[in-house]
Amino acid sequence: MIWFLAVLCTLSFSGVTMADPLSELNKVGEAKLQVLFWDVYNSSLYSQTGQYQAERFPQALKIDYLRNIDANDLIEKTQDEWEKLGIEKVKFTPWISLLTDIFPDIKKGDSLLLSVDKNLQSEFFFNGKKIGEITDQTFGKTFLRIWLDENCRYPKVRNKLIGLKK
Repeated sequence: MIWFLAVLCTLSFSGVTMADPLSELNKVGEAKLQVLFWDVYNSSLYSQTGQYQAERFPQALKIDYLRNIDANDLIEKTQDEWEKLGIEKVKFTPWISLLTDIFPDIKKGDSLLLSVDKNLQSEFFFNGKKIGEITDQTFGKTFLRIWLDENCRYPKVRNKLIGLKK
């Protein structure tokens, strides 16, 4: 019993997340992003029903990286994608500073997960450990648009993520 409590305390203070953000969600679809001849990442979308509905939450997007990516490059790419989708800079500028504090440098084999709950609160997990949250209720939907919007940069990836498999 003492051993169990010691392990539990260690986990509590080490920042390890006990709850799995995907435990009550079902996979909708998955896709690999390849740019030219480089594999960038494998991604998976999750929802409560296993079906994609744009404005229905909870949803989660998990990205398993197949190459190293610097945190600053992730931030820059996020900003570029929002601009491409026509999201106003005044709307996403406050989020960029929050993401700068959250996003780590990525190594091949790392995973990054965004979980958006039914109350539209967003949490980021890096290799299974919670690394940050954003409470702005419009953030999660806007961040997911990078992959799920009809006008996203990679429509084939989108279609596979939302279960269309085209």
